[in-house]
Amino acid sequence: MTPQDPFTFDLLANYLLVGAALMALGMLGFLSRRNLIVMFLSAEMMLQGTALTLVGFGRYHGNWTGQIFTIVILTVAACEASVALALILVLYKRRSSLDITLWNELREPTQPAYVEPEAEQEAEPLVAVLGPESYPHLTRAGLEPDHPSSPWTERRE
Repeated sequence: MTPQDPFTFDLLANYLLVGAALMALGMLGFLSRRNLIVMFLSAEMMLQGTALTLVGFGRYHGNWTGQIFTIVILTVAACEASVALALILVLYKRRSSLDITLWNELREPTQPAYVEPEAEQEAEPLVAVLGPESYPHLTRAGLEPDHPSSPWTERRE
């Protein structure tokens, strides 16, 4: 299979079309949504479109370079997904929402806060969610409860 083979060129064109479609859909989803999970899924879709394009070029030229770059992209995407999930969980616990417009304190101090025109009239006051310092604490293991109807008091007698 040489690069001049018409069948190989048609196959490359198919790879490039699907890769471009994945890239365009991912970019459209990233730019049009405000939900963090959808934004990260769209970024993953863009990475997959790039990986498919690299595999197509690797197959067209008859070498393994595209597949090797794809393995690197998949490794980076897995690391990015784990960091993104941790960030999403922490920010959701603080704001109880995944809408990125609610996190104005993450912006740079020189940037103005983003305010939606229709959200100004309907906005409810946000209640700050306390962090781990306010969580209830469980009793230590091995301590008996104080109430008399527990199974531990019946065994002792």
